[in-house]
Amino acid sequence: QVRLIESGGGLVQAGGTLRLSCAASGRTFSTSAMGWFRQAPGKEREFVASINWSGSMAYYADSVKGRFTISRDNAKRTVDLQKSSPKPGDAAVYYCAASPGRGNERPPVYKDGYDIWGQGAQVNVSS
Repeated sequence: QVRLIESGGGLVQAGGTLRLSCAASGRTFSTSAMGWFRQAPGKEREFVASINWSGSMAYYADSVKGRFTISRDNAKRTVDLQKSSPKPGDAAVYYCAASPGRGNERPPVYKDGYDIWGQGAQVNVSS
């Protein structure tokens, strides 16, 4: 059974750093584009970042560009989201997602580009 498990959530101080990690099992991870989304209370789930199967291409939401970095390690079957200088507006539940495609032209930036989701990790930011 395919599973994605996020870890690393918690409380971070504004301006600090936080690293989320997503561990994948049950499917060929190395051929899947991966993405991170987030959902704040009362809001829609929104795109944060995505990366293609090889890690050579990444896309970011404008709101996190320059502050967040997505990376992957196909040998370890993990995809990480490094958050630098988080803001209170970054507080949300963060979800890892796996795409059925490689993302060669562009890793998906919409929810319907992903078919497997993790359970989510809560991130809170103190001001």
